[in-house]
Amino acid sequence: MATAFTVNGKRVEVTTDAETPLIYALRNELGLRGTRFGCGGEDCSACLVIVDQTRRCSCTYLVADAAGKSVQTIEGITGNIADILREAFVEAGAGQCGYCLSGIFVTAHELVAGKQRPSIEEVKKSLGRHLCRCGAHAAILRGIGKAIDAVDELGGYRND
Repeated sequence: MATAFTVNGKRVEVTTDAETPLIYALRNELGLRGTRFGCGGEDCSACLVIVDQTRRCSCTYLVADAAGKSVQTIEGITGNIADILREAFVEAGAGQCGYCLSGIFVTAHELVAGKQRPSIEEVKKSLGRHLCRCGAHAAILRGIGKAIDAVDELGGYRND
């Protein structure tokens, strides 16, 4: 039996068993390989996706749970903020192997795209569940900081 949901704005149906983790349907059936499998137990957040506006680890989130919902993967994160963040990551050398970056990008985009300028403490706290085995944390933080500054310069944050 097929399970239907929306991925990156497009309605899809997958035939993967409903009890299969979502990451396998995304990668193997839909060909969306940006979401990475890291640990399989919600310990690294490499597999982070957004389901109905909430970040979820797709390694444990079941296909059945996605039925009728909206899923956004790294491939679906587009627009000006995403472009600014990608450029800042490249400028900062924010990825060595890059394995963790798709999950980190999902979290960072949510922060950078917010209405208020996030503090470095808020960024660090939000990234606390992400594991980068290469030790690129400092470069990742620099990249996010560059993106925040760029958005701020464009007048993207309220000054409440």
